[in-house]
Amino acid sequence: MTRRVVLALLAAFLLVGTAGQAQAAGYRYWSFWDRDGGKWVYATQGPSLVRPSDGDVQGFRFAVSENSDDAAQPRGTADFASICAKTPAEDGSKRVALVLDFGTASDAPSDEAPPAPSTACARVSPDATTADALAAVADPLRYDTNALLCAIAGYPKTGCGEQVAQGQEKQGTTATPQQAAPEQKDTSDDGGPSVGLIAGTAVIAALAAAGAWQARRRRNATR
Repeated sequence: MTRRVVLALLAAFLLVGTAGQAQAAGYRYWSFWDRDGGKWVYATQGPSLVRPSDGDVQGFRFAVSENSDDAAQPRGTADFASICAKTPAEDGSKRVALVLDFGTASDAPSDEAPPAPSTACARVSPDATTADALAAVADPLRYDTNALLCAIAGYPKTGCGEQVAQGQEKQGTTATPQQAAPEQKDTSDDGGPSVGLIAGTAVIAALAAAGAWQARRRRNATR
């Protein structure tokens, strides 16, 4: 095996190693969360279906993520008592504490800057959904034709669940995270070796073979 072949294999390994990173993609969207004690739990239903109880804390976070497994949580530690401290209970209504995290500049669409994170206490009717509570304190809201929440308090101005290549957060094409995110899950830890590991092993073996060949060549030349 010549040095040229070894170098070619090494170049192929580097290309394989970087290809997975180049193809990795996320989705820029508002994720919805429930506060369970001291932790956030990714909501299993959309805000238009959930009917929170008086005293519940729910959060929204705008960010780029591949799927629900790596979605960014709302920041801050505000609880119901602090968010709704100035909103006393009233008969015939319920209070829902909302945490609104507009994300970071790296997650923002082009030419937009995220507002500062905020909290709000929504007083709504007993049968109101989270979407109703959100509309009461964070208008204007924007939804797409599939009822996906696209904007809270007018942010962002455009876009809805668009796909964004890693390292190119300011670009992307429209796609909903519900449709595509499950296919983005990394399966390299599911028990089988990754492509990068296989390629790396092949390169190491090639280098070892090349070294042995060079050694035999030197020994033959001295005889």
